[in-house]
Amino acid sequence: MDIFQEYFFQRALIGGVLIGFMAPLMGVFLVLRRLSMIGDTLAHVSIAGVAFGFLLGVYPLGIGLLFAVLASFAIEKLRKAYKTYAELSIAIIMSGGVALATFLFTLGRGFNMDVTSYLFGSIYTLSWADLWLVAAVTVIVVVVLLLTFKEMFLLVFDEDAAGVSGLPVRTLNLLTTVLTALVIGVAIKIVGALLVSALLTVPVACSLVVGRSFRHSVWMAVLYSEVAVVGGLVAAGIWSWAPGATVVLTLIALLIVSLTFKRGMRV
Repeated sequence: MDIFQEYFFQRALIGGVLIGFMAPLMGVFLVLRRLSMIGDTLAHVSIAGVAFGFLLGVYPLGIGLLFAVLASFAIEKLRKAYKTYAELSIAIIMSGGVALATFLFTLGRGFNMDVTSYLFGSIYTLSWADLWLVAAVTVIVVVVLLLTFKEMFLLVFDEDAAGVSGLPVRTLNLLTTVLTALVIGVAIKIVGALLVSALLTVPVACSLVVGRSFRHSVWMAVLYSEVAVVGGLVAAGIWSWAPGATVVLTLIALLIVSLTFKRGMRV
């Protein structure tokens, strides 16, 4: 197939595989801690950063990443202030991100079409600089999770017990949010801000159907994600479909098949 000879498609595949690997790794911890909506929140803030980057004429993806990281600190700060209503912090930051993005859109009408590409994804426009940024974030996420896997595991299943045992719960919570922000920040150009949370959650939903243990669920989430990313991108490239949407719809199809297969096994 000629499309595999195109450099833009090769870059798209590399970027997709990297995101497809690290997104579900973070997604497992988010889903099991009932923080699935944090992906949408940070994605909206990232779009505000991208718009600000276009307004300043500075690398938009980098500014979007910076905004997402700053928002992760704000979320943790608000979670401390509203301990009983921790989810309120996510709603506040999401509202602020949407408002800021809308405000910046009105200031820079000339770049609105460029910003829109980040809403729906523009994986075929990935540059080598984008790929290096994605690769760097992938390395950071994988290394940190390898070093803190046991602590993160305890935090997922019993945060109170983790605190009593002496684990730095606040630091680990902040670390989780910051790592998620990094993933979201680099993923919005690949699948778009409106779809990026799907890569964090849907592969995990699939893995929870078939997973036999926590570690097995983690690897199954990565497998589902990679199959959907590679399969979706190839299908989109051949038939000229929207790549980000095709990847997410492939994930949904895999989830339906997994749920149907499990139900069939029970019968």
